[in-house]
Amino acid sequence: MRRESVLPFEGGVSAGKFIRVNWGLVLVVCAVAAIGTVMLYSAARGSWTPWAKPHLIRFGVCLAILLLVAVIDIRIWWRYAYLIYAALLLLLIAVEVVGASGMGARRWIDLVFFRVQPSELMKIGLVLVLARYFHRLPAEQILRVSNLLIPGVLIAVPTALVLRQPDLGTAIFLLLIGLAVFLGVGVRFRVFGVLVAVAGAAVPVVWSLLRPYQQQRILSFVDPEHDALGAGYHILQSKIALGAGGFDGKGFLQGSQSQLRFLPEIHTDFIFAMLAEEFGMAGGLLLIALYGIIIAFGIVIALRSRNHFGRVLSLGISVVLFIYVFINIAMVMGLMPVVGIPLPLISYGGTAMLTVMLGIGLMISVHVHRDTEDLQAGSRFWAR
Repeated sequence: MRRESVLPFEGGVSAGKFIRVNWGLVLVVCAVAAIGTVMLYSAARGSWTPWAKPHLIRFGVCLAILLLVAVIDIRIWWRYAYLIYAALLLLLIAVEVVGASGMGARRWIDLVFFRVQPSELMKIGLVLVLARYFHRLPAEQILRVSNLLIPGVLIAVPTALVLRQPDLGTAIFLLLIGLAVFLGVGVRFRVFGVLVAVAGAAVPVVWSLLRPYQQQRILSFVDPEHDALGAGYHILQSKIALGAGGFDGKGFLQGSQSQLRFLPEIHTDFIFAMLAEEFGMAGGLLLIALYGIIIAFGIVIALRSRNHFGRVLSLGISVVLFIYVFINIAMVMGLMPVVGIPLPLISYGGTAMLTVMLGIGLMISVHVHRDTEDLQAGSRFWAR
């Protein structure tokens, strides 16, 4: 196989690169988005509005963005990783100043025609900057604790800003991304042991900093029956919907918990419970299998990349997708507290969809440029 030229950004975007796009992965992504459209149609009791039609339009726009991101030379993403991270950090700071409030939190920036949630985009920005940092770091230097201080700060700063919004779920999400990347690049388990010990010691402090409703969510997770009509209502109704679906479900538009509105937030956080009620365990397992295929694609792409940046980037995005799916499904099953993490390409939400599609686009970019070895060739700045 002929390796790509290492001339500076030769053929940054070209028609020939579309041939190398992993169209199988794109097809699976489209299948998941189609399921999301069907479920949002059902959530509106058989109507394209207010959720299914916008979801489909957004997906079409995001699909075009995904393909554009996929064919942009990976050396451009390598070069501007720090700049992208800095821009997203500024947006998180801007949320503190001019952010729009909703549901008791300040998480969005209102851009007149749409709202953007910088904390969602930071999930991809964090993977990008960590992949950039570890790209030129020799394996023996990764084992030095001193070399983990900078990436530790890169993780801690956006996490602290997100906690101030407040958004506990996304803050935990960012920490998990950082820990997963550390593990992926070869950080020793004893370092994780120290981190776990520090986290355990900090639990009382963190608990005192949580808002009352966040504390109530955690308590309702431990004992949802304690406040069945209040904080525990979401989890109890979700469990009822999951159990009512059985193996093959009640049928499309036939879910009593969702159609009669006993199940809350059916178009966002608890859409998987609605899917399981209407299509049963079989439908739920099918969706999980599709997610598994996407994540498996990402891992294979990482293993085939000839540059470390691409390996860490694709692996990190695979972790992001796994965390999305795992937390959301565990949440609706009552295995985790309700933290407001959407189900990728299924839940209604513009920024969350853009984040996932950008991540998959970068993953495919690693695949398209998998034979590129020298990312620094021709670079005049932002070089490590």
